[in-house]
Amino acid sequence: MAEQHTIHVDIVSAEGEIFSGDAAMVFAPASEGEIGVAPRHAPLLSLLKPGEVRVRTPDGHEHFFFVGGGAIEVQPSKVTVLADTALRAKDIDEAAALAAKQRAEEALRDRSGHITQAEALAELARAAAQLKIIQRLRKLRS
Repeated sequence: MAEQHTIHVDIVSAEGEIFSGDAAMVFAPASEGEIGVAPRHAPLLSLLKPGEVRVRTPDGHEHFFFVGGGAIEVQPSKVTVLADTALRAKDIDEAAALAAKQRAEEALRDRSGHITQAEALAELARAAAQLKIIQRLRKLRS
């Protein structure tokens, strides 16, 4: 029996499918820390926190995605990422992420606002994760 060298990956959100294809490795921001998933990985189900999902294709290229949270299901031959929101890293709007970060920081300082502290912290985490992905892409391009 030939050894399996790829794992099928589907990344979907409420807006639709953002990626579907084979991968040599997948990295995701699980609730307990980043996980790496290779072909023939043991079954796993975990919540995702806002952050970066990286898909390394069999030819060595990496694709970067932002997820705003959600869940990941891992089977030996398939990974499914069900994201609350998902964007290709190249589609992240840096100005919008900076504005969201600033709004969340202001909401945390202004306790009398209409947004709860938990909502502000969640928005801050999403914005910070998006900005981190943008910085990583800049380093890769230079």
